Amino acid sequence: MKPSSMSPRSIGLVCAASAQGLIGAAAGVSAVLSDYPVTGGQMVRYAVAALVLFGVLRLRRIPLLRPTRRELLRLGLLALCGQTLFNLFLFAALDRADPATVGSILGATPLLLVLAAPVLGGRRPSRSVLLASLVVVAGAATVQGLGGGTALGLLFACGVALCEMGFTLIAVPLLPRLGAWRIAAYATAMAIPQMVVVGVFTDGGEMLRMPSGTELAALLYLALPLTAGAFLLWYSALARIEPERAGLFMGLVPVTAAMSGLVLGTGAPTVGQFGGALLVGLGVVLGMRAEHGDPAVPEAVPEAVSVGESAAEISAQPATPVGPPPTNR
Repeated sequence: MKPSSMSPRSIGLVCAASAQGLIGAAAGVSAVLSDYPVTGGQMVRYAVAALVLFGVLRLRRIPLLRPTRRELLRLGLLALCGQTLFNLFLFAALDRADPATVGSILGATPLLLVLAAPVLGGRRPSRSVLLASLVVVAGAATVQGLGGGTALGLLFACGVALCEMGFTLIAVPLLPRLGAWRIAAYATAMAIPQMVVVGVFTDGGEMLRMPSGTELAALLYLALPLTAGAFLLWYSALARIEPERAGLFMGLVPVTAAMSGLVLGTGAPTVGQFGGALLVGLGVVLGMRAEHGDPAVPEAVPEAVSVGESAAEISAQPATPVGPPPTNR
């Protein structure tokens, strides 16, 4: 099907679902890098992703617009919140709390977006979308399960959820002028020096080392499908649909992470996980069908990714066992 035969809204829904599906399916990749320096790994990952994104911009002849001071500040904040702090908080939370606990708290992000996005956009929250987000959150929690953790671990997990919300809301005002391709490239490039600064104080001289073959493969997967691919798809979705409705697809992260175990043959989803997946699906459908009189998000900028292009340019993500920890971004 040609992209032109689909409405911008339909393309946005496909992009949102694909982005969150890639994130969920990549959950197990980070485990391969458990012995690799955290900041060094993220720095390499963002450097490779930025090279790819700027290379595609050049191939597609999309001009590099110079951001205004306000846009530059927002891009820096986007990289800091959605990439640098997200990963630091995530690793800190996983050191102090069960992955299930962190995943369940992160699964509450759709509810936060439903409440915050309309207010920031000068709109009233939709009761029907709010109800849909509650169903999605309940389904995500059912799939992920519950666990324990220290108070500090729970605090870091809440920080992860707030960073996830910021990753969406900070980008929305940038889309009309910069578009999805430029935002993904600029923000990823700005995350590199941030990781270098953090690494100097945390990993010191051990920030970088030669990765093993398995670690190199994991870094490439994180750089290409998860960073370049999922970022681009997500920002393309936000250019076409309201952030609160796009946020409902975040409930797919624990679902695709759990269901991928069936593909790998490393485990079978439980009845509870199947039930949670159905709840997530029901919540997404309710949110998409909800009546809304709110102003639509500006339609996609010309350089936003199309469904056909994403299939050709983004590699498939490897499957992971049942119940993996939340993936880093």
